[in-house]
Amino acid sequence: MEPVVLVSLVVLVLAVTVSVRSARRRAKRRRHAEQEHAGLLAAPRHAPGVGPPPVFGAAPPAHRPVQSASPAPPALGSLGRFRLTARLGQGGMGTVYLGLTPGGRPVAVKVINPELAVDPGFRRRFAREVEAARTVGGFHTAPVVDADPHGDPPWLATEYIPGPSLQEVLQRHGAVPVRTLHALAAGIAEALAEIHGSGVIHRDLKPSNVIVSGTGPRLIDFGIAQLADGTQLTSTGFVIGTPGFVAPEQLSGAPVTSAVDLYAFGMVLCHAAGAAPFPQGTSLESALGMLPTQLAGIIARCLDHDPGRRPTASDVLRQLSGVQAPVDDWLPPPVRTMVDGHHLPGA
Repeated sequence: MEPVVLVSLVVLVLAVTVSVRSARRRAKRRRHAEQEHAGLLAAPRHAPGVGPPPVFGAAPPAHRPVQSASPAPPALGSLGRFRLTARLGQGGMGTVYLGLTPGGRPVAVKVINPELAVDPGFRRRFAREVEAARTVGGFHTAPVVDADPHGDPPWLATEYIPGPSLQEVLQRHGAVPVRTLHALAAGIAEALAEIHGSGVIHRDLKPSNVIVSGTGPRLIDFGIAQLADGTQLTSTGFVIGTPGFVAPEQLSGAPVTSAVDLYAFGMVLCHAAGAAPFPQGTSLESALGMLPTQLAGIIARCLDHDPGRRPTASDVLRQLSGVQAPVDDWLPPPVRTMVDGHHLPGA
């Protein structure tokens, strides 16, 4: 056989093999998406206010109470101008430490995990996302204070928000009252509107990324979850996000837009209200009937499988404009006690 013909056949076989493997991966992702949705509808439901509700994708607390936080490793010492004093929590992207400025002001310092820090592509994306995150403002996020994406290790410092995560609140006290639910909806929607307006997509909105503070909910880790794209985390079929809060298009491999955050927003509120996981054999419409009337319609649209039919965060804010969300009295007393445990001594 002529060498040119042989080479052509080899190239053709390789192309067909790659195409078949890609098709199989897409089919697997579609099946995963269908199974994920079916699992949400079939999962046993937690009765509101009765013990701790199961929260999908449970992760270590984003912010442990300062009094019980473990000390920072002595070898780490300080990063930039921040002295690290305690470890607040750990996740897939890195470890969060309580840091203090030279003037004694507290910050939350996220140190990127070594396996990601060695990836030059990740560092470049991290630098871009840090710059994007700096542009995000608003009352319901944790503003970036400083960062060094080129450091060893790379790190990001944000304002320290004293308070437990929403995940911790739900695990300890169950579903939140209606006034708290309305404040959560308005605060998270406002945070998403600010984030999306800056060109950032969160992609991993979940109860553990919502800090419950005395002045309202604060959304953390915005823009960081999408940094793993193109790294070894996604090269093996890893899907960025947390089961139970991941939009169908994230699981199927379709293009990701800000609509994925609105799907997660709907699921976060369902968990906060005690309506999720949905009872077995119960339709989405029936489960949403347990929610306050005005929120039920908004959440139903957020959970639409077609991302094009979901509202934007600004749309949600407009629909919530008629609801007077409490500010000073938005937390029940037991949760207020949890918040107080996260304040620094003497603060």
